[in-house]
Amino acid sequence: MRVRELAEWLGCTYEGEGEREITSAAPLESAGCCHISFVSNRKAEAQATQSAAGCLLVPVDFDNAKGRTVIRTPDPRGTVARVLHRLHPVAKPLIGVHPTAVIHSTANLGDDVSIGANVVIGAESSIGANCIVSPGCVIGRRVVLGAGSTLHANVTIYDDIDIGERAILHSGCVIGADGFGFVMTGDHYEKFPQVGRVHVGNDCEIGANTCIDRAALGVTWIGEGVKIDNMVHIGHNCRIGNHVVIAAQTGFSGGVIVEDYAVIGGQVGIGDKARIESRAVLGSGCGVLTSKVIRKGEVVWGTPARPLKEILEQLANLAKLPQLREEVAHLKAELARLAK
Repeated sequence: MRVRELAEWLGCTYEGEGEREITSAAPLESAGCCHISFVSNRKAEAQATQSAAGCLLVPVDFDNAKGRTVIRTPDPRGTVARVLHRLHPVAKPLIGVHPTAVIHSTANLGDDVSIGANVVIGAESSIGANCIVSPGCVIGRRVVLGAGSTLHANVTIYDDIDIGERAILHSGCVIGADGFGFVMTGDHYEKFPQVGRVHVGNDCEIGANTCIDRAALGVTWIGEGVKIDNMVHIGHNCRIGNHVVIAAQTGFSGGVIVEDYAVIGGQVGIGDKARIESRAVLGSGCGVLTSKVIRKGEVVWGTPARPLKEILEQLANLAKLPQLREEVAHLKAELARLAK
């Protein structure tokens, strides 16, 4: 695609060789003459002068073009994501139902769906228009899969699950397994029946091998636009707000509430009924205790999770302990000398 055509499609202005052909995107340090790359911070600005990229996506006020071919945009990082979609379109499978798929007679398939090999779809389930259900997926009874959604290979969706439009579920994820609910009865644990549901909103993406448990009673709720990384566990009766981002290997105990636009780093552990308020940020590896409230916009880290400034002050003090130990030993020796 030519630079001129790409700029027109983006609705942006360009400078330099408008007829230069761009075939792919690449990092600044490895880009060549047919690649596009982007400049989004000061470090990248310094690298841009040495880059061999054929075209650069740069901020509107970028003043170091020096005869380079550039496309100016208010958001270079966001724009390169759009460019990647254009230059590397996802290949869509053939429309239709594979002969090995097993679909219940009461299930409803929308227009232009693609149902892969060995897919199972249960009674009274509904698959929206333009959905892609890849090989090996199992969809239970009374499931609703919204239009334009994609299930990658070997996704399992239990009974009574609602998934919104344009969802992307990656391989191996499990939606609607029983929550971890047991009651001590006498000398043994009795299973507490998990009879609730899971709701996943529109435009969500759920990573590989992630598990979202059904509610014991009621609904485990995933809001609009939530992005969940690989190997995340969300326990029964959690409520995840809109546009929350959750990185890999994070675990939510039952009944956790996460409000809109929160950001949760990798390997975070969150106890029962904790509450994460809107736009809070949980640093990777931190631990949130049961019933703890992380306040709106707060940045926390550590276990138990505490405000980042407090954690950094404590780490700085810990770093001084060896010196403090030497000083104390010196003072003890001086006191002993004076006592003689």
